[in-house]
Amino acid sequence: MTENVTNQSKARTKIVVSRKMLPSVEARMNILFDAALNDDDHVMTAEEIITACQDAQVFVPTVTDNVDAALINALPDNVRMIANFGAGVDHIDLAAAKARSIIVTNTPGVFTEDTADLTMALILAVPRRLGEGEKLMRSGQWQGWSPTGLLGHRIGGKTLGIIGFGRIGEAVARRARAMNMNIIYHKRKRLPASIEGEMGVTYEGDLKRLMANCDIISIHCPLTKQTENMIDAEHISLMKSGAYLINTSRGEIVDEQALITALQDNKIAGAGLDVYAHEPQLDQKLIALSNVIILPHLGSSTFEGREASGERVIANIRIWADGHRPPDQVLDGLV
Repeated sequence: MTENVTNQSKARTKIVVSRKMLPSVEARMNILFDAALNDDDHVMTAEEIITACQDAQVFVPTVTDNVDAALINALPDNVRMIANFGAGVDHIDLAAAKARSIIVTNTPGVFTEDTADLTMALILAVPRRLGEGEKLMRSGQWQGWSPTGLLGHRIGGKTLGIIGFGRIGEAVARRARAMNMNIIYHKRKRLPASIEGEMGVTYEGDLKRLMANCDIISIHCPLTKQTENMIDAEHISLMKSGAYLINTSRGEIVDEQALITALQDNKIAGAGLDVYAHEPQLDQKLIALSNVIILPHLGSSTFEGREASGERVIANIRIWADGHRPPDQVLDGLV
């Protein structure tokens, strides 16, 4: 961590940023705040975070930080805000933050298009076996074109089941419609019929029925106590033998071992994964499977999205420091 201090730093809000940001974002942070930055981008330990926050008002974590009750309770009293870089806050113990009256904010919406693009890339790549094709070329074993070589499936006319129909789920649906897919969605509250008609989607309130009737399943719900391991062995067993599972949301939503077993036994055709149950550790059995495309949590990995998220963090901190409620405050009842 380096301290970026000017003569006016004592009058400015002190922030601790847990991971390295884009240069443009860090430059803005240096101008606007007394910023302690992570120059080498290592994942900070709880002890490092607590030490760095000794004279800070704001802690800026990312999804790689386990901001649990133990960490929150150990933060010095001067920390009054946790300004998360990213939309998901499942890595933050919100109850512990609220108990200490610490404001928590996130950056919703900035990665919607990026994550939807990556999801669509997997929806296209997995049925067409692009991962296998790329590996074949790099191995030097390709023998040339063949009428039966690496046959896959077209997605036009197939049924896509979207679990979780918020911003990202809707963005995926728009892309899938352009690819001539039929779309079934599942969420807690059904959309008005007029919006369903406009988007060309059909509601299915029974998750098990959706799992059984779709050719491709794509997961887009947040990780909560209710959604953890929601897609378990029973749900996976209901999928068609030729179906594919796509997950760009959170790895813990799917029972990873049940998914691996289904893929090993060819109970389903394949999977496209960008998230995992125990990141950054990856189950070696997944690596060994040829019918899976595995990506290193790239859903939000665009220059545009990361810059927008950084600017959203900055805006939330500035508004809070000026004595106002941040626009992206997660917890109610705190000012």
